[in-house]
Parts: sequence; C-alpha cells; structure tokens
Amino acid sequence: MRRIFPAHAYGEGPRARCFWPTTAAPPDHPRAEGDITCDVAVIGAGFTGLSAALHLAEAGEGVRVFEAETPGWGASGRNGGFCCLGGAAASDGMLRRLHGEEARRDWRRTEVEAVHLARDLIARHAIAADIHSEGETLLAHTPKAAATFPERAARIAADYGVTPGIIPAEGLAGAGMRGPFHAALTTPVGFALNPLKYALGLARAAVGAGARIHAHSPVTAIRQVGGFRLTTPEAQVTARRLIVATNGYSSDDLPGWMRARYLPTQSNVIVTRPMTESELAAQGWTTRQMCYDDRFFLHYFRLMPDNRMLFGMRGGLFSSARFDDRMQRTIRAHFDAMFPAWRDVETPHGWNGLLSLAPDLTPYAGPIPDMPGAFAGLSYHGNGVAMASHAGAILADLAMDRVPRHRYPEIMKKPPRRWPLGRFRRVMMWPPYALALMRGE
Repeated sequence: MRRIFPAHAYGEGPRARCFWPTTAAPPDHPRAEGDITCDVAVIGAGFTGLSAALHLAEAGEGVRVFEAETPGWGASGRNGGFCCLGGAAASDGMLRRLHGEEARRDWRRTEVEAVHLARDLIARHAIAADIHSEGETLLAHTPKAAATFPERAARIAADYGVTPGIIPAEGLAGAGMRGPFHAALTTPVGFALNPLKYALGLARAAVGAGARIHAHSPVTAIRQVGGFRLTTPEAQVTARRLIVATNGYSSDDLPGWMRARYLPTQSNVIVTRPMTESELAAQGWTTRQMCYDDRFFLHYFRLMPDNRMLFGMRGGLFSSARFDDRMQRTIRAHFDAMFPAWRDVETPHGWNGLLSLAPDLTPYAGPIPDMPGAFAGLSYHGNGVAMASHAGAILADLAMDRVPRHRYPEIMKKPPRRWPLGRFRRVMMWPPYALALMRGE
C-alpha cells in the first residue's frame, strides 16, 4: 500500500483513547479465507461501504465487504457524530463558477436528502445511536461574523427550504450557550449521534440482509481480468463489480486511479468525563445542540446525553505519538479558553482520524474511469455521516446498473482531479495552516 501519512496514522495509536469504542464493540466478523466469489466486492467498512453493502444486499446482490481492521475502525467510528448538512468545502461562489447555479442548488437539496436518508436508515433498522440535537448551530466567534447571520439565514432558507433561528448575543446565556460567542444561528436540519453505534448498526443490518463482512482482511492487490480479482492475506476474491470506499484511509495504488485524487487531513477530538449539573451551571453551557464555529481551524462541540462534553478541532499535519500528544495539548488549550469554568474537568478521551479533501472541494460518487464495473465514493470534507451514507446508496444502484433512486447531483458525478505534488501533496497544507495560526484562526 502506498499511503502518504506515516504508518502511525494508520495504526492503533491515534485511536487508542477514543471514546466511542467504550460504548460499543463490533462482533467477530470472520477473516476472508480461501477462494471467494461474489457479485460485488466492497473495500472499506465505513459509512460509504456499509451503506452500499446494505442497499446491495436488500436488492438481492451477493455482496462481500473487505475491511482492513473492523467495521467503523476508521473515520466513521471516531468522528464527532454530526449528522448534518455538508459534504463539500467549496463556497457557493466556487460551486457556481465550476458547475453553474442550477447544479449548486441541486447539491444543496442533496445535502438535505442525505440527512433524511441517514435518519431513515436509523429508524428502519432500529439503530440505537444515542440521537439528540434539533439541527445544527453555528456560533459567531466575532461581532463581524455575527453581523453576517441575517444574510446567511436568508441563503439557508432559499437553499434548504427551512427557517433558521438566530439568537443574539444577549440571548445566548438564556439558551444555555454561555461562552465567548456573539450570536447563534441554528439550521433545523440534522442531529447528533454516536457514530460507531451508527456504523455497527449499518453493519448489522447489512449482514441481516445477506451481506458478508470480513474483518482484518486488507485488500493488497486488485486486478481486472474480465471481472475483478482481489487479494487479501488469506483469500483470493473474484467479483463482478467493485466498490472502493476507503476515503481518508485510501492507498494511492488500490487502485492506481486513486493516486493523488484525495488529500487526507486530520481532525482531533477530546471528550470529558461526565459532568455534574453544578459544573454545567458554572459554565452556563446546558444546551444539547451540536455546535460549531467557522474559523479556519474549525471547532465543533456538543454536550452529550450523559453530560460529557465532546470538543473537536481540525488541524494536524504530522503523525506520530509525539505530535499526537502535542495536538492533544493544543486542543485542550482551545477547550479551556472557550469553556474556562471546566479547566479542571478531566478529558480522559482524546484521539484523531483522517478525513479526505478533493482538489475541487466536492465529494465524488461514481465510476472509476477506465475500470468498467468499478466505482468509488470519497472526500466528504469532514461531514461524512450523512453524505457518505447517501453516496453508498448511490454506488449500490450504479453497481447494479440502475439509475440511482436517491438524488444524484451533477457535482457528485465529476471525478476528482489529482492534487499537485503527488505523494508530497501534504506540503500544500502547510502555508494555509501557518497563516491561520499567525492570524489566530
């Protein structure tokens, strides 16, 4: 495998203190062994691959999922659990310039449908995912940001067909949002959840529908001979169709088309111990809303049902035990500055994972060019809970030669270009990161 982060990023170290595995554990899915034949082989048991496998199995296809670790081991089982609008990092202006206004509007409608699809999967398969939060709240970290909220609310109403709510600075404390903020803008689409419970629920539903999931079975080679021949350490797999769903944990040579079409970057999370009601009152933060700010180094946070505070932050260009420790200190410093009453509250859980960025800052779900019968879904830009689930449903239909039954916008049909600099492409993130640090963003 040719991956661009150090080996540490793909090992147990970054995940060792993750909170979610303390709440749920995957069943013992067998390793892939011997000669295996299937209709569709899916590489990766995250939200994309599991959603694809579930939809394929429900349609009667013989589907096998091959996972290097266990279902939900990667970003799907270690993110912040925000099932919300998103999937692209491109601005409206960029989307309009590259794809046109109608395509931009169709993409915005797709974001809403993706959230609805995830909610429907949870309800239909009785997945106990610890859901809370009525939509998602953006908090203004400067007066200048707060001043943009009326205009933002109008755009949200036009694009998503919902009515956002604005809380001015003087109303935040009464809403249980006391902190260094100047206004709140809530979009009533989305909800928070336990991402690992959701991933494992999808896996359970897929197996119940007839899919087979193989854990500890990394695909090490792909050949196209009529159909597809996949190699794992203990199996040879023959499949008619192939879906690659590895996102930020992809390899540049599996298949070769993937080379430089994704840019992994890190997101970091800490979780406190459960807090008492008096501790919550001391800070004045009692809302269960999932919240974020829009700094360059995005903060995202939510008070979970058991009174633990989850606090996440983008950033991190290096990967080693030493750099992980440094990043954990950085994120804790940001947490303390934002919630000073909780400076002495322990954070026993801290971890990081890899998300994926595309050059055009939009996700892709579709055929792999020059590999007839192969498909890929990737690059959700840190908002993959809903959009990866949606992409998996699209890929399932494409693998069955069906017109996708779920909204399939033009923006998701455009294959990603390659990032410049090949395997050294992480260097491209250094200048904007350094500039953001200097500006205190």
